[in-house]
Amino acid sequence: MGLVISLIVTFWVGYLIVKKYKPQPVLFIGGMILMFAGVALGVGKILPGKTASTGLMLFDAYEFIKATFSSRAAGLGLNIMAVGGFAKYMDHIGASRALVKMTIKPLLRLKSPYVVLAACWVLGMFLGLCINSASGLAMLLMVTMFPVLISLGVSRLSATAAIATTLCLDWSPSDTGTILSATTAGLDPVLYWTNYQVPIAMLVIPVVAVLHFVVQKWMDKRDGHVVKPIELEKVEENDTTPGFYAILPTIPLALILAFSNLWITWIKMDIIKAMFIGVTLGMIFEYMRLRDGKKVFTDLQVFFDGLGMQMANVITLIVAGETFARGLVVIGTIDSIIGSAQSSGFGGAGMILVMIAIIAVSSVVMGSGNAPFFAFAALTPTVAAKMGLHPVVMLLPMHFAASAARTMSPITAVIVVAAGMANISPFDLVKRTAIPMAGALLMIVLGNFILFY
Repeated sequence: MGLVISLIVTFWVGYLIVKKYKPQPVLFIGGMILMFAGVALGVGKILPGKTASTGLMLFDAYEFIKATFSSRAAGLGLNIMAVGGFAKYMDHIGASRALVKMTIKPLLRLKSPYVVLAACWVLGMFLGLCINSASGLAMLLMVTMFPVLISLGVSRLSATAAIATTLCLDWSPSDTGTILSATTAGLDPVLYWTNYQVPIAMLVIPVVAVLHFVVQKWMDKRDGHVVKPIELEKVEENDTTPGFYAILPTIPLALILAFSNLWITWIKMDIIKAMFIGVTLGMIFEYMRLRDGKKVFTDLQVFFDGLGMQMANVITLIVAGETFARGLVVIGTIDSIIGSAQSSGFGGAGMILVMIAIIAVSSVVMGSGNAPFFAFAALTPTVAAKMGLHPVVMLLPMHFAASAARTMSPITAVIVVAAGMANISPFDLVKRTAIPMAGALLMIVLGNFILFY
């Protein structure tokens, strides 16, 4: 019964969103309906873990929303707000234009903005080895790569699609999913990375790069977008921004890469500190240029306004998505899927395909890759033993499928964040990410069967 209700509510939510209803209230209402139905059916409780009930089911739902807002605003939310504010400030003082002017001339000589787009995606994948957060990496690239790609003439949707999918494989040795997968399979995380993850990634990366080139170019043409590179004369006209301002948008990324496992390990750096440092340096540069402290301080309001915009548009959607995902858990949908997978009776190859399909669908519906993978990972050794398989043969494609499929979900954090910064709809964005990520899923499955089955 719970599964039937969840399907009806999910269809209703999807229908309203397609009809251009505001997604936040739709997701909040859908999630609360599922929560109340789950409690009424006696299959779950609204508040997770050992969290005590407020004493009233209705209040429990709002307690969950409050707690989710609190945790997101303090963690991911502050990251998103800091990056959004930084991007607005960089644009306001002309640093983004300076970066474009510095990089655009050599890139224009390539005569193919979509080749640059595909190359930026590949670069992002390798940066993901150092920056394990998909949304964090996307935010940094939206500040640096996005204005360059737009200046080359690609559409906002195409540029954002490439950036939002730059960590479609959680393939870093320090990634929590990688560590869990390796530990569950009884392998050293580094060996798991070198012997299993890297071979699959080397198959996926060229395929997705080509798909981004083809798909984004085709969809831009289909949508009537005219590829028209920016005219440098117009950018430079009446623009007094110094050329060295081009380094300002890159400072946060440089700080995060420098103070990481790649180089300086004894100093800790995170996205929020990097953004605040970047804004501070921007203010110093502005004062040196303008010699007007009052204007420099007044212009900082642009940064604060950027913080508020991200809270209103992005973080609310993330919390709404998590509320809907919690409703699916409360009503028992995830447990039903796990039980069905265990009793399916498929052979080894069939069971791998079933588990990958379940993980992928759950990631899209829940807007999270970690949530479904972590839920299924503990079951995998037992299921694999029954099939006569090594656990890694099931865990590897499940882990990668979870991270690839999440970028096909309009409510996952990285899609919402990137879309919010680009001022586009996350639902339009996933139409651009769906085909490249379907290609990634296909190569994950084929690579796993060819190399390890």
